[in-house]
Amino acid sequence: MNLSDIIKNRYSVRAYKDTKIEKELLFEILEAGRLAPSAVNFQPWHFIVVQNKEVLTQLYKCYDRSWFRTAPVIIVACADHSQSWKRASDGKDSADIDLAIAIDHITLKATELGLGTCWVCNFNVTCCSNLLQLPANIEPVALLPLGYPNSKRPDKKRKPIDEIVHFDRFNS
Repeated sequence: MNLSDIIKNRYSVRAYKDTKIEKELLFEILEAGRLAPSAVNFQPWHFIVVQNKEVLTQLYKCYDRSWFRTAPVIIVACADHSQSWKRASDGKDSADIDLAIAIDHITLKATELGLGTCWVCNFNVTCCSNLLQLPANIEPVALLPLGYPNSKRPDKKRKPIDEIVHFDRFNS
């Protein structure tokens, strides 16, 4: 698959097969995240790979959805706010932006390898932080269930390009 095909084929998978993910594929996916660009190359991220059944069961308390329980692996994508670049003019923290780029690399690599993901941000952050014993500077930003899809890609409804692209000025 070329990159355009990968982008077109990626979707939020909410049903996974009960199939173990090969270690080599998992590391290819994590490597894609590791290689993502970040502001000033600070790489303010950590990825916690949860595959142990006991830890997975505890993690379900942070996001209690039946479909979520079907994924054999959940990657907890965390931002390290002590390592992220902050813009001098207003102090804007780039950690979330940098992590979003890394997560996108992960989701696209997973798609290329025949695996599926779903970006989950609506979870109990405190529950997750406590469970994973995260220090105060490490924020869990997204849960990424990962596995072989047990569903078909739905038709994506996207806005027309002329509704979202502007040239030179916003109202151009």
